[in-house]
Amino acid sequence: MRKISLGILAGLFLGCTPKEKKGEEHVRTAVEEVAPLPLSIKEAEKIIALPLHCIEQEYPNKLGQVLGADADLKTPKQLRPVFYGCFDWHSAVHGYWSIIELMKRFPALDEAHQIRQRLNLLITAENVQVELAFFDDPNNKTFERTYGWAWLFQLHGALATWEDEDAQRWAELLKPLAKVLMERYETYLPNLNYPIRTGTHDNTAYGLSLSLEYARLMKETDFEQLLTETANRLYVKDANCNLAFEPSGHDFLSPCLEEARLMSKILDTAAFRSWLTAFLPDLFQPDFQLEVGKVSDRTDGHLVHLDGLNFSRATCLSDLAKKLPELTHLKGIGKQHFESSFGNITNDDYMGSHWLGTFALYALLHQ
Repeated sequence: MRKISLGILAGLFLGCTPKEKKGEEHVRTAVEEVAPLPLSIKEAEKIIALPLHCIEQEYPNKLGQVLGADADLKTPKQLRPVFYGCFDWHSAVHGYWSIIELMKRFPALDEAHQIRQRLNLLITAENVQVELAFFDDPNNKTFERTYGWAWLFQLHGALATWEDEDAQRWAELLKPLAKVLMERYETYLPNLNYPIRTGTHDNTAYGLSLSLEYARLMKETDFEQLLTETANRLYVKDANCNLAFEPSGHDFLSPCLEEARLMSKILDTAAFRSWLTAFLPDLFQPDFQLEVGKVSDRTDGHLVHLDGLNFSRATCLSDLAKKLPELTHLKGIGKQHFESSFGNITNDDYMGSHWLGTFALYALLHQ
């Protein structure tokens, strides 16, 4: 009789499980089903080969400068002796970031110290002074605003937080450049009345997001406050972002998802849930789908951007899922995006190889 009673009680208990408990179980199962993307020495070797191939490759090169006189017509290496490779300044900067992040995590990648020797010849006091002089040119006050600025912050933060003698020296050398770019931000952001919502370099949310990571890492509290106040001012009233209009033909960022990722960093969980429900309500649907970006020609420097879009979307979807447990289903979509492009990043064509490794690595580190 006692066994029957216990069985009945157990059945009643299971039959009356609250919906919230079932939801939690669903979330837990979904998390278990989406295995983390691997970042082993195998993936590290693949990624680091790309920036190592290009940080000292001067041509082809897109200078992106404003000429003020004949004297400004110089070679990339003369203008920017640290960041002259990898096709353009910002790609060189985040190529260095990729190298540093991977060396920190996988010392075996540089057992012979050949990479360190290369970096020691490039990141010198003399070379950094030339880089600073370029930013002092009144014709180039807005150079690389804000994409390149944000990646310089990422590089400096990676170096400054690495307990390594060489890294600490490189960080100290680059510190004045990071300071200049923070000052540029402090001048620029109060004058920015409207956000730039492109899917490329100018995207305001992306620049703010990377810069905010740096401000918090380095405990730059005044800079952090400026960034968070700007994000709130520009985005907190936004609603109904239309993912159906994405991607544009050469996007490597999702304007909707980058904005959502930024707001996830500055709003508490409850406030962010409310904001995101108004901004991207479709994300909360368990059957939500997002088609991966399709690249038709990887030799075209603009069309290949869509591989980068797949990586950056993977980052955003992963971070949103970490912020709100009910969005765990986004992890699988992000993984699908990542895997659709990771096999395509090789040295076969420079238009993709000079930058895509960084976006893949950043996605892997933020899953």
